[in-house]
Order: sequence, then structure tokens, then C-alpha cells
Amino acid sequence: MRPAPFFRPTPHWVGDVIPYTHEGVFYLYYLHEQRLSPKPGTSWHLVTTEDLVHYTDHGEVLPHGDENESDFNAYTGSVITDDEGLHHLFYTGQNPSILGTDGRPLQVMMHATSSDLLSWTKHPEDTSAAPAGYETGDWRDPFVYRTSPDGPWQMICAARYVDGPDRRRGVVARCTSTDLRSWEPAEPLWDPRRFLTQECPEIFQMGEWWYLVYSEFTDAFVTRYRMARSPEGPWGAPVRDTIDGRAFYAAKSAERNGRRFFFGWIATRENECDDGAWQWAGTLSALEAVQNPDGTLAFRIPPEVLESHTAQSDAALTVRDVVAPTSHGVAVGARDLPPSFTARIDLELTEGTREAGILLRTDDEGERGYALRLEPAAGRMVLDRWPRRITGTEQWQVSGDVPHVLELERPADLSGPHHRLDIVMDRDILVAGLDGHVVLSTRLYDHEQGRLGIFATDGSVRVHELVLTTSTAPSTSFDGEDNEALTISDTDSRGDRTAAAR
Repeated sequence: MRPAPFFRPTPHWVGDVIPYTHEGVFYLYYLHEQRLSPKPGTSWHLVTTEDLVHYTDHGEVLPHGDENESDFNAYTGSVITDDEGLHHLFYTGQNPSILGTDGRPLQVMMHATSSDLLSWTKHPEDTSAAPAGYETGDWRDPFVYRTSPDGPWQMICAARYVDGPDRRRGVVARCTSTDLRSWEPAEPLWDPRRFLTQECPEIFQMGEWWYLVYSEFTDAFVTRYRMARSPEGPWGAPVRDTIDGRAFYAAKSAERNGRRFFFGWIATRENECDDGAWQWAGTLSALEAVQNPDGTLAFRIPPEVLESHTAQSDAALTVRDVVAPTSHGVAVGARDLPPSFTARIDLELTEGTREAGILLRTDDEGERGYALRLEPAAGRMVLDRWPRRITGTEQWQVSGDVPHVLELERPADLSGPHHRLDIVMDRDILVAGLDGHVVLSTRLYDHEQGRLGIFATDGSVRVHELVLTTSTAPSTSFDGEDNEALTISDTDSRGDRTAAAR
């Protein structure tokens, strides 16, 4: 079986992922999105994996209800196991034809049980709706947990108050239970008065810290986290509170062997073009959270994913420097990249370098294609492209007055000279990791092929190591010809390029 670090149930799509770990296996339930019109009901499907690169698709495991039932759409929830070994699934039920008191489709919490995590029995008698004071159309995404083995079960969910400024009514509501069947309202877990709502909330503990994770769509579509010394809060925001960028959404986590993994979906874009509107659902992807000494979380591409391609290509580039102290210098390889690969690139930026990075799927001049740009002064990693299309037209922008997509930049500590980039590309998917601390995931549509390059602006960059691996045999080159290692030599202060194949 070919390693595949991303999963999609072709021809359909992965919506919100509900991860659960059992006996060393990740059970990744997900909302099955078909993108059909008229829109069918939404059900839960399941895919399992032990190594994050080989996935087994089990298909539908929690069917949605019929057009008259509360769970015509079976939306996001959580899975837990009780003290007797029975598995419980809590999910959101919604039916567009059943309206709540606020005139919107009613959202309710629903319950199912299983002995094997595959076949689930629904318990509609356990259904519960929003208590007084909360909007009936926003009562969803139940996450069930306990803070101690003998403590009560707690359920948090995405909710909104009935009263207050419309864009600031969001609250992480909470209920408690002793039997996992009936639930009583409790004090909210977090009441920021800041967002429309906080979708897909979850809470977990790592060491001495507790973490609250949620997805918000008020200022940006992004998954964030808060941290506290107690499961009751207060919930403080770290300096860098995002897990990834715009394209990796509704991420939730599961623990295995002391490691914490986040699973979300990398969104697609309308018309499969780089300036298309973001769409709901996409392809399943995994990231790993690593706890820093101060309790904040770093996010990286899991080593299992980086090691999924085992054939080191003889066409990997050996790159020395790009020097452009007062201009822009570029060096480009001689061969196109394969459609799917992983790469490790160790860079050294001289002090004061304005920006430097790598080019992906670029032309032989380093002009058209994608740029993964490190900007030390701004403290960010940016994905840019050229040319940039004017939205709604086929004209190409050449004047440069259309900026890069702000949703595709990540805050990063670039204070030191040495940095490592980890790249995973799988046709239209890119996941880039920086220094094992910051990740950016997205789609790349407009440029389907091209070369690898490096660049520097107002400074210089030295590449100490660059290793490309693929899933093909080492004797297979990128373009079907014999492999050739490529050395890109230095560029001078005018940014002239020289490249010699050996």
C-alpha cells in the first residue's frame, strides 16, 4: 500500500474530525461531505490508522436520521469510554425543517453507544436541547470529559447567549452528568464575550497545564488554544495562539503514548484555483503538538509523515549560498519537482537579511510559482505566489498591487540565523513546518509543476542540507530520465543565477 499522509474519501470530502485513541489505534470519525444538490443529510464515517500514513476507511458508522428526525444532519461531537468499557458517542443533531424558538434550525445534543467503536446504537430518548438563556440554533459540538476518575462527567459545547451584542455572544457552555444520559446546566467553562461562537471546543491536560482548543470565525477562520493551570481556568492566551492557518480548520486532538496529535481538514477552494473562495471540508491532515518549557505549544509535522517517503532521490539539490546584499538573488534547480514529495531544508540567514526562503514549482527564472518566505524583521513565514490573479477575471496581475493572502502567513520566531523547513507536498496539498514549532497548510492549484529554488533579498542565505524523498524507487528520476544530483552555485550581488548539473 502506497503511503498516503493525507486522507480523502474520493470522490467526497472530510468535514470535522472527531479523533479517539483505542488500544494504540487512532479512530478518526469525520463528517462525510458529499457536496451534492439538493444537500443530503450528514453522517459520521470512520477511518483508522496506526502510523498516520496508512489509512483504513470503514465507511459510514453513524447514519444520519431521515427527513423527519432531529439528526437529519449528524454533526460534530466526541467519543469516550465509561468505567465498564462501553463506548459513548455524543453528537449534534440538526434538521433544517425543525426550527427552534429563535427561528433557526434547532440544534440538540444526541447520544449513541457501542461495544466495538464500529456499530453504534442511537438513544434518542437522551436528546437534550439548549437550556434557558442560550440560543436554540447554536447548541452544538459536545465534548465530554472528566477531570478526575471519580469526578462527574462534564460536557462543553459551542453556544451563544440569547442577549448581548450579536457578534460577541459566543460562550463555551457546560453541563454535568453522573450517568452520561441526563445533563444539568453548569457554569460556562469560558465566557470571553469576544466571538460569534467557539466551534468544536475540547479540553485536555499535558503535564501541569490544561488546554482549551476551539475554532472561531469572527476575526478569522482559525483554530486557537488557551491555557490554564486548572481545568476551571482562568484561560490565558499565549503569544502565538493558533494551531495552523486558514486552511487547516476545526482541528481536535487525541493522545497516544504521551504524544498529542491534532486532526483537521485542509480546505479546498472554489474552482480549484488559488484565489477561489475557501470551501467547507477537504482532506484529513495530522499535526503534532509539543509542549514547550513554559507550557505553550509548538506544532510540527509528525515525524511519521516526514518519513513516509523513503526513497531519497539522486536528484536532490546540493545548494551552497544565495548572496544579494542590496537586491534579490535567486537560484533554481534544473529539473521539475515530482507531484508528491517530502523535503528537509536547513538554512542559515545572515544577520539583517530582509527575507529569504524557497521557491516551489517555479520556472527557470524563479519568477512564476510559489514562494515560502521567511521575514525575520516581521517575525513571520509567508506563502506567496506570482503572478497573482485578479479575482473574478482571467487577467494576470503584473503591477504587484495585489498583496499576498494574509490568511497564508504564520507568526514565527526568526531571531536566530539557523532555521529548518520541513515540506510535505501531495499534488495540490502543501504542509510546511518551520523549526518544529510552526506549521502552515494550504492548497496549491494554479502551478501544477515546476522546479525548486532558493532566494534571498537584501542579505544572504546558505543551505547546509537539502534532502528530497519520494515514494518512488531511487532509480526513478523526476522526469523519467536518469537521476542527476544538482549543485546550485553562489549568486553574486546582482542576483545572477548559475546552475550546473553534475
